[in-house]
Amino acid sequence: MRVTKNRLEAFSDGVIAILITIMVLELKVPDDPSLQGLRAVAPTLVTYALSYLYLGIYWNNHHHLIHAAEHINGAVLWANLFLLFWLSLIPFATHWMGHSSFAPGPTALYGVILLLAAGSFKLLVISLLRIRSNTRLAQALGTDRKGNVSVVVYVLATVIARSHQTTALFLYAAVAAMWLVPDRRIERRAA
Repeated sequence: MRVTKNRLEAFSDGVIAILITIMVLELKVPDDPSLQGLRAVAPTLVTYALSYLYLGIYWNNHHHLIHAAEHINGAVLWANLFLLFWLSLIPFATHWMGHSSFAPGPTALYGVILLLAAGSFKLLVISLLRIRSNTRLAQALGTDRKGNVSVVVYVLATVIARSHQTTALFLYAAVAAMWLVPDRRIERRAA
């Protein structure tokens, strides 16, 4: 029986939707109904917004990637599950980082999870490219400059997070901003 990419995409969409739901359920209303009370939960809101953005980016790029692929196989399914595993840790890291007001350990762990999610997305791409019939996808993908830059920035931010958490957060946000526009190489080929 041939594996369909629609099933893979539907499952991935569902997992990402659940992850976003888990994150929003972790948001707590401040006890103080003033702006001072809102300021107390600001780190949690900032990490939620950043993580929501990251999950949205992965959802969007995953959609384009799978849409451009013509076929998938068991290796692709496992690579996809590996990606979803790392994405599933984002709510944990988000909550810990926000709850600790950007303490060094949680901020560095957040970067490690982002790095491993990026690596697993690359593994998913490689798994798709190993299928010879995915010629349209292979043509769309060339050098992955944005992906390579992302990995370097994640490593740098994770190391910096030990002493400069604000800089690390800025770097995480910069990578997210870089990926706001879906991968145009794939988008052009898919169209």
